[in-house]
Amino acid sequence: MDRTAGKDLALAPLQDWGEETEEGAVFSVSLRRQLSQRSSPREGPGGSQASSPAADAFLHYRTSKVRALRAARLERLVGELVSGDHEQDPGFVPAFLATHRAFVSTARVLGLLLPPPPPPLPPGTEIKKTEAGGLPVNKNLRAVVSVLGSWLRDHPQDFRAPPAYSDLGSVCTFLGWAAPAGPEAQEAEKLLGDFLEEDERKQEDKGQPEAWTVPPGATQTPRPDSPEGCWEEEEAVAREGPELLDFSVDEVAEQLTLMDVELFSRVRPCECLGSVWSQRDRPGAAGTAPTVRATVTQFNMVIGCVLGSVLGAQGLAAPQRAQRLEKWIRIAQRCRELRNFSSLRAILSALQSNPIYRLKRSWGAVSRERLSTFRKLSQIFSDENNHLSSREILSQEEATEGPQEEDPLPGSPPPKLPPGPVPYLGTFLTDLVMLDTALPDMLEGDLINFEKRRKEWEILAHIQQLQKRCRNYCLSPRPPILVALRAQRQLSEEQSYHVSRVIEPPAASCPSSPRIRRRLSLTKRLSAKLSREKGSSPGGSPGDPSSPTSRLCISLSLSPGSPPSSPRTRDPPPGSPPASPGPQSPTTKLPLSPDLAGPRPLALPLSGSHISLPGQQGSEARVIRVSIDNDHGNLYRSILLTSQDKAPSVVQRALQKHNVAEPWARDYQLFQVLPGDRELPIPDNANVFYAMSPAAPRDFVLRRKDGARHTATISST
Repeated sequence: MDRTAGKDLALAPLQDWGEETEEGAVFSVSLRRQLSQRSSPREGPGGSQASSPAADAFLHYRTSKVRALRAARLERLVGELVSGDHEQDPGFVPAFLATHRAFVSTARVLGLLLPPPPPPLPPGTEIKKTEAGGLPVNKNLRAVVSVLGSWLRDHPQDFRAPPAYSDLGSVCTFLGWAAPAGPEAQEAEKLLGDFLEEDERKQEDKGQPEAWTVPPGATQTPRPDSPEGCWEEEEAVAREGPELLDFSVDEVAEQLTLMDVELFSRVRPCECLGSVWSQRDRPGAAGTAPTVRATVTQFNMVIGCVLGSVLGAQGLAAPQRAQRLEKWIRIAQRCRELRNFSSLRAILSALQSNPIYRLKRSWGAVSRERLSTFRKLSQIFSDENNHLSSREILSQEEATEGPQEEDPLPGSPPPKLPPGPVPYLGTFLTDLVMLDTALPDMLEGDLINFEKRRKEWEILAHIQQLQKRCRNYCLSPRPPILVALRAQRQLSEEQSYHVSRVIEPPAASCPSSPRIRRRLSLTKRLSAKLSREKGSSPGGSPGDPSSPTSRLCISLSLSPGSPPSSPRTRDPPPGSPPASPGPQSPTTKLPLSPDLAGPRPLALPLSGSHISLPGQQGSEARVIRVSIDNDHGNLYRSILLTSQDKAPSVVQRALQKHNVAEPWARDYQLFQVLPGDRELPIPDNANVFYAMSPAAPRDFVLRRKDGARHTATISST
């Protein structure tokens, strides 16, 4: 056999073959080559097989056909859970259980999955039991029991539906007659008991104070119009106990890591799905994705601590403020050593924010060694090539093995992996939002696009793997540090800007601030399996580098009482120099969905991405954000715009994304939002891809035409 051919077979054991269509389902077909064990036909003495040197020189491969479900109706998908070939498609069941909430409820799946109980036996009928002592169960029932066991073990929160817990009750009833003595029935009963006990405990804890109550004065924030007045109210609180920076670098970094580990371990991967996370700003969706919101709140709290401690008292001299900058850089370095990329990203985002970055005299007093450390850490989260640097570093950290013993004893347990890493969750949210935007939920024939769910499952499985690694951390809580963290004064974006200008009034540019190379173009990439991007989107920072909206995004507006956004600044005229090449801005600080409500001082980089569609030569696409002009707020929805899309189809898809009941595309006009409060009307039947302004942000708004007969209403579903 030719060596080159043998190498190709070894490197490409799986080849795509095509598709097979059945009623209500589409399968992708691949050919798998496996090395087969084949002995020589030459027989030795006594009838035994004798090896032949010539035969041993050949490699024998066996080719088999592998089918994987690509799209199907719901009933067929649920049927595949029971009757599918899990040896050929081992990823189907975990992918379905992890992503089903994106397209169907748990109750609906159980209604299709659980068979009805058998009719009661006549009186006097003797029930024959198996050798194991249980009731005889057919193959399908055993498969259903196995699926329920995996579901209860891997996704127990899917069954949390207080107060009745009807879904979990149905599972307990089924397992009670199908496998009464099995571990699945015991797991279901235990889970139901845990849920009820937790509900009782919450009822008892209502009205009781929290374990770590922050003094009332510590959480008060000053008025935006009088930042100087905030110090007098909070200085008294700060004197009651040690401040955050009074503790050592190791202590602060370890407590931040402990908090991040606990929150990340509680994250439900299904809440990270783009279809779930992008709905968090809808009216009435305040309780959506609570575990992800908790990580966002923690991230913003760390940023607020850095801002509050560095901007601190106004009377600090530049060398004293530089000492605070240096200590936060050392804390960030220690977080890097602890493999905590979440707090590391938060600290760097705060130090790179405009209110701190513009403090020229303070940065001028920072030592060269600390500035060098700061630059190296900032390169971890460079936005080049879709944050390729941070992704590669995370992969390297995952591959790190713990200390190995030279001669492990036989039968000893495998060596324990080092703890972490704790990832920056925003990277995964970005990928999942892009997947949800780029790939359709349904295919032709009302088939659920399960190939999309497989790609989402690959990311969710990665999150679950990291969560398991985080269990290896051995950190103990330090109550005084936790109190100091929560008692640290928090400043809003606008307040931070005003305080920064009080500390150092605007003056001529000074080269003292740390210079970190920043690209003015941002390239986003889905993944090699989806597509490869072409082009880049403009990402220059507008206006004066000391303006309050120049690359600062601190609050996520999770609560109605969040501070207002800073006033906008006008775009610089064409040809004007960009903002000072300072640190990379924290514009992707976990609110990474394009669907953010309310005024937005910053345009999300995702909206300017150029994507080449696979299988279509010369066909380009970009992600745009469309809002609808109504009384429901400035809520954006992301749409994948191709070079073939006309205005009516874009309007129709935007209305569907906004859950508009009875959408009528002809009743709406599409406008592109331009800088300077200007708008570009997109003519009816125009190609939106070519009619839009490529230099402007990819933000659009839908407005009803005058005299439109139909009234749009927002559906509650």
